[in-house]
Amino acid sequence: MTATIERITANTIAPAAETTRDAETTRQKATRYVFAGLRMALGWTFLWAFLDKMFGLGHETAAKAAWINGGSPTKGFLTFGAAGPFKGFYNDIAGAAWADWLFMLGLLGIGVALILGIGTRVAAVAGALLLVMMWTAVLPPENNLFMDDHLIYAGLLAGLALVNAGDTLGLGRVWAKLPIVQRLPWLK
Repeated sequence: MTATIERITANTIAPAAETTRDAETTRQKATRYVFAGLRMALGWTFLWAFLDKMFGLGHETAAKAAWINGGSPTKGFLTFGAAGPFKGFYNDIAGAAWADWLFMLGLLGIGVALILGIGTRVAAVAGALLLVMMWTAVLPPENNLFMDDHLIYAGLLAGLALVNAGDTLGLGRVWAKLPIVQRLPWLK
């Protein structure tokens, strides 16, 4: 029996950090654009939810129930739509001013950050947390024992943060050069 040892040298390894856009393959470029498109689409999903609940645009929220008209963005769903083991918790916070503010600021911040491609890591963590909470509000999901779109979106957010999806068709590269972001890289 013989053993073969491959000698690894600097010439056989090309660090990913040294890969330039000039050297990127068509597949890599396409992948960047697909993730950028998914980032913006998911950002629009969060931003649309904010706009509809804020102004009652009539899709899910009637004008008279809009937050701007005194409605509560959390009261209806958390009171009447929550089910499963966390129903009591969600019923208790339904309509609370702090819950309304956190929910609406979360939707707005996550949506804007994803669309612009800034703070993608923070938006991904906040968005995943919000989505997992939405998932727990309706356990078990309607069409599956445990899996639904909330968990899939949460996973997608993690992927978007890991691949720096804000750098393509977004302001991620500019954002990363800001002194505060360089000092606190988790803000990327």
